[in-house]
Amino acid sequence: MNLLQSVIIAIVEGLTEFLPVSSTGHMILAQGFLGVKSDDFVKAFTVIIQFGAILSVLVLYWKRFWQSWNFYRKLLIAFIPAAVIGFLAGDFIDSLLENVVVIAIMLIAGGFFMLFVDKWFAHSEKNELQAMTDANAFKIGLAQCVAMIPGVSRSMATIVGGMAQKFSRRAAAEFSFFLAVPTMAAAAGYKLLKLLMNGESRQVLADNMNILIIGNIVAFIVAMLAIKFFIDFLTKYGFKAFGWYRIVAGLVILSLSLFGFHLEV
Repeated sequence: MNLLQSVIIAIVEGLTEFLPVSSTGHMILAQGFLGVKSDDFVKAFTVIIQFGAILSVLVLYWKRFWQSWNFYRKLLIAFIPAAVIGFLAGDFIDSLLENVVVIAIMLIAGGFFMLFVDKWFAHSEKNELQAMTDANAFKIGLAQCVAMIPGVSRSMATIVGGMAQKFSRRAAAEFSFFLAVPTMAAAAGYKLLKLLMNGESRQVLADNMNILIIGNIVAFIVAMLAIKFFIDFLTKYGFKAFGWYRIVAGLVILSLSLFGFHLEV
């Protein structure tokens, strides 16, 4: 993977990480079209640039993170289900991640689901996250676990989980961003630690440090722009456009895979 390819993949990561469209599915498309072979470094790169995306949330919402212990307790409660299931079923989840057909099918299924989300959860009562109870946080955390199936989208699962608890689209989306910080940091940190414990992988990372740094910077900047766009768009127009987009993206991936176009994760 050269520098230009890494920048394009980082742009894709930044654009899709917080949108309900599955960053995994779009990474597959980007790597396939760019002809990037999914070797150990590429897999490491797609994990490490998530730190840039995480930083975008901390920068945009830094005031919200200077809150009471109650705010962090809610994040911890919501984080626990994914942490437990991720620890117990990590290998199985990784095996699904390598199945392009599963990702495409979940993109399409999630897309059809999102066409009706606005109608099903139209009656929001809570516009402020201060109204969130521990039970609300835990249920959103359970919803996040569904996103361990590649192609579902962590953002979609958590936002819908929040709307199912009677939170407005904006409030649910903001909590989804906040919950991404511990969830993505833990997942990316764990995978990075495993890479660093391997001498050969550690050397590969060191040899490509410039690509990793640039990738994180690009992912950070693009993710900030994507979050700002998403909040405004979601508040005004809802999920339907994202639903149709997911269906098209899933059909493209499925068609390319069925017709022999080589896609790797």
